[in-house]
Amino acid sequence: MTDKHAKDGKKKSSGKIALMIGLGAAGMLVIGAGGVYALVATGVIGGSHAQEERQRGPQLVLKGQEDPYMPKPKEGEHDPAMDVEGEGGDEYRTVYFTFSEPFTSNLKDSDALIQTSVACSTRRDGRVLIWLQKHELAIRSKLLQILADTPEDDVYTIEGKEHLQKRMTSVINDVLTQKEGFGGVDAVYFRSFIIQ
Repeated sequence: MTDKHAKDGKKKSSGKIALMIGLGAAGMLVIGAGGVYALVATGVIGGSHAQEERQRGPQLVLKGQEDPYMPKPKEGEHDPAMDVEGEGGDEYRTVYFTFSEPFTSNLKDSDALIQTSVACSTRRDGRVLIWLQKHELAIRSKLLQILADTPEDDVYTIEGKEHLQKRMTSVINDVLTQKEGFGGVDAVYFRSFIIQ
């Protein structure tokens, strides 16, 4: 009987080994298939390399191209969709946002006051305009800080005004990036500029 138990033991252990090898092979197939699926799903293998990677955030809008995000004008307001674009110059359309009220602030280390009306431009889609309006209060607060931190001597020269415009553009984009994850403002413009 001892020989029979030894033969049965060998059969059982060789059956266990075969079962473990079979399960290991099946596991490797599942892992390999999952890895291939992940590579295909992420675009590492397969798919067309000619496809452009989709950009994040508001997109540049070509002249004459429809902008699905452009806010609809209120009654009596100008409709930017009705603008006729020139054939030359910049290939992208430019739209403007005007802040609802002028800015008034003291200048740094001075008794002088600045009062200015400000607008900004973007070549990106209408989401930037929507975000400018949505976050106007936060942007106004930051722009007032910039104005209060501007020395009086800077506002009398072209270079000083250009530097102020760049600082204002930067802070607007900072607020939009913080709030929405993307800036998109190209430049700031002074509609009026008074020092008293």
